[in-house]
Amino acid sequence: MTIMGTSEKRREHVRQATADDAAGILDCLRLAFEPYGDRYSPEAFADTTLTPETLRARMAAMTILVAVSPSGEIAGTIAFAMVGEQEGHLRGMAVRPEWQAQGTADRLLSAAEAELRPRNCRRITLDTTAPLERAVRFYESRGYRRSGTVGDFFGMPLFEYAKEL
Repeated sequence: MTIMGTSEKRREHVRQATADDAAGILDCLRLAFEPYGDRYSPEAFADTTLTPETLRARMAAMTILVAVSPSGEIAGTIAFAMVGEQEGHLRGMAVRPEWQAQGTADRLLSAAEAELRPRNCRRITLDTTAPLERAVRFYESRGYRRSGTVGDFFGMPLFEYAKEL
């Protein structure tokens, strides 16, 4: 996979993750979600921030992208997969705190959407929780809307958002 996006300002680039990125992805997820940890059930937080084993399982089931800084640090991550003939699903979007509000999330989301389009994807879904108000505003500003589907995420409401392509 080739580089899918580069920032003029911070110059991080987005590429497909490899097994060598595991520690950086886990660190990115932990740092991004740490401020919300007390608002998550312990099981929901563990499922969000992953372990080496659950990350390996996600890498086997989904494509994971990473935004890599010029120094090689994982600045952000997102996972995606086709879940139906014309539906893609996003999961595990996270950006390290020092890279937030720098366009990294936008580049990750755009790269994932760009990878799903040629797979005949017509609709993309993602799930999020109530504590992630900033993420909800971000997704809504990029065309994602609540679908009305609410699931259970280890005792927490999980709100589905969808975008038609």
